[in-house]
Amino acid sequence: MRVEHFEISADDPERAAQFYQDVFGWNIQKWGGPIEYWLVTTGPDEEPGINGGIMQRMHPDSTTVNSINVPSIDEIVKKVAAKGGKVIAPKVVIPGVGYMAYCQDTEGNTFGIMEHDETAQ
Repeated sequence: MRVEHFEISADDPERAAQFYQDVFGWNIQKWGGPIEYWLVTTGPDEEPGINGGIMQRMHPDSTTVNSINVPSIDEIVKKVAAKGGKVIAPKVVIPGVGYMAYCQDTEGNTFGIMEHDETAQ
């Protein structure tokens, strides 16, 4: 299981997108999904690195969150709880993409877990 995606929280996602485009040359496009979200491509797929997204800040203390690709969110949230972590946002469906949940580790660091399933509705 690997980190596959990052999310940057922003008070003004369009301003943040412009900043990252101007500073790093990232390609940033607004996603047509059910929430306002900007997809970030940081470079060519053949180079090391990950892509991510920019989203509206949901909580005042939200910052950058890394998401980990997992085979089963249901199994991982059980492990998180068993090892002293917390589920802070339960599993939700991202239609056509899969399932997503957010957790915190034992130190209070937030991370996402993503289960890919193109049939998710």
